[in-house]
Amino acid sequence: MAALSRPGLGLALLSAATAGALQTLACVHTTAWPLPLFAAALLAVLVHGATPGRAALLGWAFSTAWLCAGTWWLFISMHRYGGLAAPLAVAAVVLLAAALALYLAAGMAWVARQQQREAAGSVLRFACRFAAVWLAAELARGVLFTGFPWAAAGYSQIDGPLAVLAPWLGVYGMGALLAWAAALLGGAVQALRAGQRPWLPLLLALAVLGLPGGWRLVVGVPEFTHPSGTLQVALLQTNVAQDEKFAQERMPATLDWVAQALRSAEADLVVTPETAVPLLPAQLELFSPGYWAALEAHFARPDGPTALVGVPLGNDDTGYTNSVRGLSAAAATTSGSGYRYDKTHLVPFGEFIPTGFRWFTTLMNIPLGDFNRGLRNPPSFRVRGERLAPNICYEDLFGEELALRFADPDNAPTMLVNISNIGWFGDTIAIPQHLNISRMRSLELQRPMLRATNTGATAVIDHRGVVTAALAPFTRGVLMAQVQGRTGLTPFARWAGAGGLWPLWALAALGCALPRGRR
Repeated sequence: MAALSRPGLGLALLSAATAGALQTLACVHTTAWPLPLFAAALLAVLVHGATPGRAALLGWAFSTAWLCAGTWWLFISMHRYGGLAAPLAVAAVVLLAAALALYLAAGMAWVARQQQREAAGSVLRFACRFAAVWLAAELARGVLFTGFPWAAAGYSQIDGPLAVLAPWLGVYGMGALLAWAAALLGGAVQALRAGQRPWLPLLLALAVLGLPGGWRLVVGVPEFTHPSGTLQVALLQTNVAQDEKFAQERMPATLDWVAQALRSAEADLVVTPETAVPLLPAQLELFSPGYWAALEAHFARPDGPTALVGVPLGNDDTGYTNSVRGLSAAAATTSGSGYRYDKTHLVPFGEFIPTGFRWFTTLMNIPLGDFNRGLRNPPSFRVRGERLAPNICYEDLFGEELALRFADPDNAPTMLVNISNIGWFGDTIAIPQHLNISRMRSLELQRPMLRATNTGATAVIDHRGVVTAALAPFTRGVLMAQVQGRTGLTPFARWAGAGGLWPLWALAALGCALPRGRR
C-alpha cells in the first residue's frame, strides 16, 4: 500500500495522545467499549507508512496519554496522603507513564521498520504485526519490574462483544484481538484513501467483533463450571478516610465498629477490608487489650460463623506482612495460629521499596512501607465445603497468578475474595476501574468474587462477571448476600494455571515472526 500524505508531526502526536487518553474512558464506563477500538485504529492509521522514528513517537504519545489518563489518581496517594510535594507527585505520575510507554513505542517502531522493508505491504500482515507488538507491550508492562497492568486494553471489553472470549483468552488475549480488529479497520481506511478496495480488512474486523457478539447474544457465555454450594456472606465497608486511618483519636471508634459488625453479622462468612484492623498484634494489645482474643473466642464456637479479617502481622525481627487472618472453629483448634494469608504481589513504593529508590519513599509518609512476601500458591480457606481464595487489593490485577491456584482441580478455589483499601486514591475513577478488574477475574475463571473494601466498591460479582449486590461508595455499612460457589475449570484457568503467560508470549512471537513480503 503506497504511503499517503499525512499530517504534520505535531498534529499527529496530538491526535495519538488524544486517542490514547480517550480510550481509558471504557475502563471506567464499560458501555463505551467501542472507544478503544477506534482509538487503536487511529494509531494504526498514523503508524502505517510512517518512519520507525515517527512511529515510535506516535506509540509513545498514545501510551503515555493512555496511562496518565488511566492512573492520574496516583497523584492523590503520593501528594495528599504521602506528603510528597505536588510538582514531584505530578512528575512521578508522568514519568511512570512515560517509562511504561516505551514498550509500545518500541513495538510501533518495529512494525514501521518491517513495513518499510516491503514495497507493497499486506494489510493483513500489518494488522498481525500491530496486534503482536501490542500484546508484547501489554505483557511486558504487566510482568517486568513486578508489573503494572492497570488499564490494560482488555478491561474495556467487559461489556463488549469480546467478553465471551474471556474464559479462553484472558484480558491480554482480548486486548490483542481488539488491537488486531483496530489495525484491520485502520488498514481499511488506508486502502480507501488509496483508492483500493477496503472490503477484506473491513469484513475481517467486523467478523472479529460480530462473531463473538452474535455467539453471546444467541448462545450465551459457555459454562465451564457448575455450582458447588452457597454461602450467606456479610461484607464490611468501613469508610475510613486514609488520612484518618492511623489517627489515634478515630481508631477506637473504628475498631469498635469493626468488632461489633463482625460479631453481629448473621452470615456463614464475614469479610473485612484490607487492614480493617490497622495495628500490629503487639500494638493492638496495648491499644485495646483483649480485642483480638475476644474476636477469636466469638468465631471459635462450633457450627458458628467464620471471618476473614484484614490485619498487618509481624514484628521487627521477622518482618511485616499485609495479611488476612481466618477465624473459625476449625482455625481455633488448629495448631499454630490458624489460617493466614500473606499478600504475595506487593505494590512498589507502597509495600516494598525497589532497589535504589529508598530516597523516594523517605519523601512520603506511608507507614509499613516494606513488607515480606507471602506464598506464591497459598492454600484456600475452607468454609462449609467451599474453598475461598483471598487476594489483597492490587493482587487481583494478575489473573495469571490467581490461575496458579487452579493448577490442582480437586483443590481449586470455588470463590475468590478480594479485600481492598482504595481509600489511598480518594473519590476517583480508581474505584470503578478496580471493580471492573475484579469482574474480569470472574469472567476469566468463572468464579464469584467477594469484594470487601474500605471506601468502595464493596460488591458481590457472580461467575459471569455481573455485579449482583453492592454498597454505595463512601458509606459505612454491611453488604449481605447469598453467593453460589463454582467448581470446574475454564480454558484460561487450565493454560494460565499450567504455563502462566507463556502461551501469549509465544503468540506474540509468532505474530512478530511473520515473513516479510517481497520488495
